[in-house]
Amino acid sequence: MNDTKEPYYRIIGSEVEIFNAAVTQKLPVLLKGPTGTGKSRFLEFMSTRLNRRLITVVCNDETSSVDLLGRFLIKGTETIWQDGPLTTGVREGSILYLDEIAEARPDTLVAIHSLTDHRRILFLDRLNETLNAHPDFLLVASYNPGYQRGFKELKPSTRHRFLSIDFQYPEASVEIEIIETETKAEKGIAKKLVEIGKRIRDRPELGLAETVSTRLLTSAAKLIVHGLPPRLAARTAIVLPLSDDEDTIKALQDMVNLIL
Repeated sequence: MNDTKEPYYRIIGSEVEIFNAAVTQKLPVLLKGPTGTGKSRFLEFMSTRLNRRLITVVCNDETSSVDLLGRFLIKGTETIWQDGPLTTGVREGSILYLDEIAEARPDTLVAIHSLTDHRRILFLDRLNETLNAHPDFLLVASYNPGYQRGFKELKPSTRHRFLSIDFQYPEASVEIEIIETETKAEKGIAKKLVEIGKRIRDRPELGLAETVSTRLLTSAAKLIVHGLPPRLAARTAIVLPLSDDEDTIKALQDMVNLIL
């Protein structure tokens, strides 16, 4: 029995229904959307509901197949094999989450291919062993198509192996509700923060690599609840994390000052 408290997640559309269908049919899932739209929180929420262990791998350009599969280690006079997170998940029937999968090296993606089709097997070359995935094993990845371009783009041959669930920034009324519930901030503050978020998202000419996320708005609300002045909280949690350019920072701060 899993006594872990279910994390707060505001259901937006059909994401729970789709995910449950994927679990039943043992189909890998790709969570697509901008940073801070609730992809990781949603997966924590679902793994708790399903009473499954969640194993998370935060991918980067150093993440290799060895990091996922495992390696031999020297312990005293012995050489022993240590399973990596993917192998552990396959053996025990966990949910394996590859966060920002497009950041991983190509050999990492090749290693998961045999788990993303009807075979559901994992090849361990170093052990000369083939593992059949536990019936409860589920492979989930996340991907930010708006940010990862060029060499970081996820190849169609990989995307086509996953079901996809789309995550976008929620409409204003829902985002206000999320901020209120997460932070206990007053509704008036939540509404103003959401207005800031909308205005920034509507200004592509600012040239931001990433626009303001619900996560950043929530962080600002938490600082305000803690007692920081609203403008300082917004500067700390929203303006400065979004840019290092002085002109952009000034434009963002002016926008914040106008609303708060």
